[in-house]
Amino acid sequence: MTVPAGQCCAPIAREPLAEDAAAELAVMLKAVADPVRLRLLSMIGSHAGGEACVCDLTGTFDLTAPTISHHLKVLRTAGLIDGERRGTWVYYRIIPEAVNRLGALFTPLTESSSGPAPQLTPGPATGSTELELLPT
Repeated sequence: MTVPAGQCCAPIAREPLAEDAAAELAVMLKAVADPVRLRLLSMIGSHAGGEACVCDLTGTFDLTAPTISHHLKVLRTAGLIDGERRGTWVYYRIIPEAVNRLGALFTPLTESSSGPAPQLTPGPATGSTELELLPT
């Protein structure tokens, strides 16, 4: 297979992932591999104001409130969403850096429009994987 001139592979196919990066990304991918969690992530991200009350999410599914809470906990543990308690309810919002990291993993880039190819590198203190532009 040949890649058109100026087009670069997605980071997942450019070089092997480090063991720690693969483990961290696998947790996030596993979290979004469930249709309910993927829908919850989409609903939270597309909700007016960028955050959604758990009370706005539970009625959409034919699931019990504890089941929805479990799915939200999985997304939160994976680092894809964050929540804040306000009175009785918890309001959730997407963590853009984490969601963008997942998207960037599979997005091919064109060098002419995006500059140098991104490299997956461990993040500063946490060892998290981040997409960083490195000079060529």
